[in-house]
Amino acid sequence: MPFASVRDIQIYYEISGNGPRVLYISGTGADLRNKPNVFDSPLADEFEILAFDQRGLGQSDRPDIRYTMADYAEDAVELLKVLGWERCHIVGISFGGMVAQEIALRHAECIDRLVLCCTSSGGAGGRSYPFHEMPDLSEDEMNSLRVAINDTRHDAEWQQANPERYQAILARNAARNAGADEPGRETGAMRQLEARIDHDTYTRLPQIKLPVFIAGGAYDGIAPPANLTAIHRQIEHSKLQYFQGGHEFYDQDPMAYQRIAQFLKRELDDR
Repeated sequence: MPFASVRDIQIYYEISGNGPRVLYISGTGADLRNKPNVFDSPLADEFEILAFDQRGLGQSDRPDIRYTMADYAEDAVELLKVLGWERCHIVGISFGGMVAQEIALRHAECIDRLVLCCTSSGGAGGRSYPFHEMPDLSEDEMNSLRVAINDTRHDAEWQQANPERYQAILARNAARNAGADEPGRETGAMRQLEARIDHDTYTRLPQIKLPVFIAGGAYDGIAPPANLTAIHRQIEHSKLQYFQGGHEFYDQDPMAYQRIAQFLKRELDDR
């Protein structure tokens, strides 16, 4: 298994595919052992993709110390250096989009094109759903809330009217639980959530002069459309598009990956 010594930790990573290089930065709680992942997506057919478990997650180290968004950004940039990737595209999903914003602000020289998906800038630009402040609910209530904020169409009324589809979503979510019993898992996950608290790039975003494509789900309750609009307004010449889906719109709307690929290959028109 490929590991790299990056700053103060060992990071687990995978590389696969052929084509332009893409660093893919995943979201909250992501673990490459959970399937499907980006290597099962349409992007894998057109690009060479580097993905990794971020600090606190998956098979990477989980030090019980305070993490910052700057730590996550520097981890990613150092991983690129270790692997000899001087410049590449970056696709940041949700939490990964927050990390990608920090990278663009700190290390623009290593980015060709930037895709920010279902993410937030914090501050005046709006924050993503505060998972670190989740209310003390029963398991059933928590499951219902998570489904509803992931896709606002799937509220309690929808769940009652569509029991089979609701149970299928719960089963899919439960299957994404690799390493559930591993030491330090809960601590690492909580440390990642804590890093979101101080995330605020909003006033700095105008410094980003890269080609940027901002994509989100029209029914996302975690990173609402208004948050993406705020990012778009702050980054000159950025492109913004909403798709038919919730927080995981890229798996719900077939057009999403197609448009992301077109942007990365410079095929997306400027209109």
